[in-house]
Amino acid sequence: VQLQASGGGLVQAGGSLRLSCAASGRTFRRSAMGWFRQAPGKERAFVAAISWNGGTTYYGESVRGRFTISRDNAKNTLYLQMNNLKPEDSAVYYCAVDTSSSTLFVSGDSWGQGTLVTVSS
Repeated sequence: VQLQASGGGLVQAGGSLRLSCAASGRTFRRSAMGWFRQAPGKERAFVAAISWNGGTTYYGESVRGRFTISRDNAKNTLYLQMNNLKPEDSAVYYCAVDTSSSTLFVSGDSWGQGTLVTVSS
């Protein structure tokens, strides 16, 4: 599975962005997917994950209630709707697929190139 993330940009605090992750390959539709982020000088951190059919979602503590992960298997696309953005959300955001699991995202075996989100105060 090859992944291409997009949708990042500069936004003011309190604003919204929607990230997209376009996937190629048949296994996308049967696989759990996730979003991660990495801020300068920090380790990559979990943001959200979703099961193959969108029926189960998981969120990191810092984004729960503000971010929503979703997917459209007909379009082979993963989304991350980010609302009420804060400066601490600034990071490079990566999408990932876990082709070994359809429900719980355990470990990414393919990663997108990342898209930069910058939130100004």
